[in-house]
Amino acid sequence: MSIAHNIKKLREIFDLTQADLAEVAGVTKNAVSQWENGRAEPRMGAIERMAACYGLRKSYLIEDGGMDQVDPVTRKPRKPVYIPDGAMRVYSSGEATVPLLTLGRVHAGALTDEEEAESRVEVPASVCARHPRAFALVVEGNCMNRVIPEGAHVLVDPDREPHNGSIAVVETEAYQAVMRRWYRGSSTLMLTADSYEEQEDMVFGMDDGPVRVIGTVVWWQAPEEME
Repeated sequence: MSIAHNIKKLREIFDLTQADLAEVAGVTKNAVSQWENGRAEPRMGAIERMAACYGLRKSYLIEDGGMDQVDPVTRKPRKPVYIPDGAMRVYSSGEATVPLLTLGRVHAGALTDEEEAESRVEVPASVCARHPRAFALVVEGNCMNRVIPEGAHVLVDPDREPHNGSIAVVETEAYQAVMRRWYRGSSTLMLTADSYEEQEDMVFGMDDGPVRVIGTVVWWQAPEEME
């Protein structure tokens, strides 16, 4: 039934009727209906035509849950998620909020390795629904304290690319997870603090080592609001 699920998901993501997909695959509308009902499976030629038309791998149509790897908004394959040591994914179950028992730390001050934090945080289910692959971290340091205080929990979405002014969590060759404001120029990347204290900006040129984008901060909770 994996192919049936993938065919339905393909039509849903690309807003296609069965007739639309049948034309792309070179089959009849009835054939598409049979694929979706699990009564038949498409031949490799049809799979190749569908995959080529929508810029997908054939495996997305064949393997179990293959089309779940395609973002329904961008209609492109989701990028692999890099999660810092000690962090955990955020899950939602219906209308309830979901506790996280173990969180990693992201440093907005001194640049040291992440540590494991024994804590508990609940993220609203509506937030989880909008950011299904997000994970939570604990803020350590004061480089972002004009916006996010030390000790707060931040939710990081690995699927959201930072724009100029976004609060991003990044990792460089020299440091572990660091949270700063993101400003990308034509030849430089500047990671700036947003603090009441004077802080030094981090500036990277084209010849510097790579900067890995871990994700963009999409939600946070102040420490005094935690139970």
